[in-house]
Parts: sequence; C-alpha cells; structure tokens
Amino acid sequence: MTLTAAQKKQYRAIAHNLNPIIIVGDKGLTEPLMEELDRALNDHELIKIKIAAGDRDDRAKLIEEISDKSDAELVQSIGKVAVILRKNKKPNPKLSNLLRR
Repeated sequence: MTLTAAQKKQYRAIAHNLNPIIIVGDKGLTEPLMEELDRALNDHELIKIKIAAGDRDDRAKLIEEISDKSDAELVQSIGKVAVILRKNKKPNPKLSNLLRR
C-alpha cells in the first residue's frame, strides 16, 4: 500500500491532534511492545509513535523496522515522533481515528 501525497496530507491533518500511543525506549522493539503496537493499529488504524532513544539515524532505522514488522505505512516522521497507518478491514467506529473525525 503506497500512499499518495494527497492521502498523506489528509492523514497528517487527522494525526495532528493525536498523542503518541506507543513510546519506544532504550530497549527498542521488544515482543510486548510489538504486541501493543499491533493492538493499537487494529483499534485505531492511524497512530503516533514516539521514539525516545538513539540519535537521528537510529530513530530512522527503528521507524523503518516498525513499519516493516507491523505491515504499516509511514505517513510522517518529524523528530522523535512518527505517524503510521494500517487500515483495518472491519474498523470499530468508536476507536478508529479515521472514522471518528
């Protein structure tokens, strides 16, 4: 799934008011963190992640690894915060950030 520039712009606008749900610390991508990330993407579809460890290159590698392992699409990455998207086939309208606008 590749996002167009217009889609990215729309998702960035939706994500603007969101707070980071997942915070990646010094331990990196642990199994419990990946399980929580999977749950958050299933529930919310569009989420913010804060990478609180490493320098710029380490954060870029972690964001890429997170996107690959979770089958999510990177929408935006600014500093220590990344916005990722994985659409759910049957989203919950009460939880999905895409449907609750």
